[in-house]
Amino acid sequence: MSAVERRRWLITGANSGFGAALTEAVLASGDEVVAAVRRPASMADVVAAHPDRVQVVALDVRDAAAAERAVKEAGRIDVLVNNAGYGIVGAIEETGEEELRDAMEVMFHGPLRLTQLVLPQMRERRGGAIVQVSSMGGFLSFAGVGIYSAAKGALELASEALAAEVNSLGIQVLIVEPGEFRTGFATPAALTFTGSIADYAETVGAIRDGLPASDQQQAGDPAKAAAAILAVVGAANPPLRLALGPDSVGAIRGKLAAVAADLDATAHLGLTTGFDTDAE
Repeated sequence: MSAVERRRWLITGANSGFGAALTEAVLASGDEVVAAVRRPASMADVVAAHPDRVQVVALDVRDAAAAERAVKEAGRIDVLVNNAGYGIVGAIEETGEEELRDAMEVMFHGPLRLTQLVLPQMRERRGGAIVQVSSMGGFLSFAGVGIYSAAKGALELASEALAAEVNSLGIQVLIVEPGEFRTGFATPAALTFTGSIADYAETVGAIRDGLPASDQQQAGDPAKAAAAILAVVGAANPPLRLALGPDSVGAIRGKLAAVAADLDATAHLGLTTGFDTDAE
């Protein structure tokens, strides 16, 4: 593949988890990677193996100035992958404002900032793709992960609107919704745990204990997830969402069924809220 034919992917969090798996898959396909990571030295082995097709830029997605520098240094970006993120566990009441704001900064504001920075060049070329790595928790939520789901869900809704805005300009938007994968996401050191209130032990305790216990036990293979993403990016008539893993597919189907059931149960109320009209 010539340099002209190669796609150039900017991947945040490219040194671990889905980011690392996707970086490996992209390079195996012959494309180029701009790895945007907080610790550039962590990409040394990848750079050594692919010196002509890997560029590393320093980026903490919280830092607006660093984001601008990273996009400028990257040059042409054909595919942006907003992958950087982390898990936060705790009840809504247990979560401090600083914890809430940081989660939103990393998993909502940061990805949108990078999206806005790459859109001008994609619009000019009338082509490109933006991949938002969300979670099945971005489409549904449960006790103990409300803040994580709020950040991912906000990104999903913004991305729905974005897709409607840019699809006619030749720009693809893909929302990726993984379930449980063996990525290191659940490694205790990688998770943020809020303070705890005894009254929430019954509802939040299961995820507080169970998520770290699942580390490296998950059934999902990150390499297969990366292959699925590559199959969809740039495909003809691509979907907006890509659910990955039987748990994600099943949970999302369950959520859709629950929403449909609520609509059916309350339609007689919701459809009769207009002003009464005078009989002629």
